[in-house]
Order: sequence, then structure tokens, then C-alpha cells
Amino acid sequence: MAEESKKIESPPPSDPPQQLPKDVTEEKSVIPPPPEHKTDDSKALVLVEKVPEVADPKTTEGSVNRDAVLAKVATEKRLSLVKAWEESEKSKAENKAHKKLSSVAAWENSQKASVEADLKKIEESLEKKKAKYIEQMKNKIALLHKSAEEKRAIIEAKRGEDLLKAEETAAKYRATGTAPKKLLGCFSS
Repeated sequence: MAEESKKIESPPPSDPPQQLPKDVTEEKSVIPPPPEHKTDDSKALVLVEKVPEVADPKTTEGSVNRDAVLAKVATEKRLSLVKAWEESEKSKAENKAHKKLSSVAAWENSQKASVEADLKKIEESLEKKKAKYIEQMKNKIALLHKSAEEKRAIIEAKRGEDLLKAEETAAKYRATGTAPKKLLGCFSS
């Protein structure tokens, strides 16, 4: 009974792993894996390589090696075509973006030039208006000065007349020996 429990406890014997022919395993270790391309694209392509299946264990070493080399050449050719296509597409995208950026820069420069020309026109217009207003103000100042000079001349003439009149009146009073009736003009009623 102890032997039966040992038989029950021991796991059933599993089938031995399937052994590949020696030349196939050696060949797989000889073929280097395809070079990895690290890209920063958000949609990366995954390359799936088909491993040639061994249909006949009777195949000779030369034909297996030839098939593997042909598969490797086909894979390298496909990878180089994909790489060339990828570089071409990247180049197209770069050229397109560069063209659009230069177009935007040209548009910006033309708009800046237009705005600067408008600003220059406005500045010139303002300078003309400023000169015109300055001229008008100088003319007003000259007119005011002329008017003030005329008023000063009138006042000086009136003063001279008043002084002359006062001297004549005083001489008349002296000659007649009479006194003026009004002593002071501001105190008279």
C-alpha cells in the first residue's frame, strides 16, 4: 500500500520535449536577430518574422542552410525597403512643414511691413498736424503780443495827454492865481 501511495503522489511521466534536429538548432543560433529600430512614432509597426518550419527531418544540411539564408535575405530586403519608405515619408513631412513655416514667416513679415507703413503714415500725418497747430499757436501769440503793444501804446499816449493836460491846467492856475476847485479827483463827490 505504501508503494501505491508513492505511485499516486508521483506525477505522471510527461512526454519528453520535442527535440529539433541538431542542424536546425545550430542554424537558429547562427542567424542574428533583425536589427531593432527605435522610433518615436506613436504608431510603430511590429514586424513579424515567420520562422521556416521543418517539415521533413530528412532534409539535408545544405538545403536547410540555403532556406535560412534566403529567408534572411528576404527579411533584410523587406526591412531595408521599410526603412527607405520610412525615411522618404519623414523627409516629405519635414519638407512640407518647412514649406508651411516659411510661408507663415513670409506672411508675418509682409503684415509687419504693412502695419509699419501705416504707422509711418500716421506719424507723418501727426507731425504735419503738430506743425500746423504750432504755427497757429505762434500766430495767436503774435496777435496777442501785437494787441498788447497797441494797448500799451494807447495807455502811454493817454498818460502823456493826461500829464500834458495836468501841466497846462496847473500853469493856468498859477497864471490866474486861483486854486483848483477839485483837490483830488478820487475824493470829489
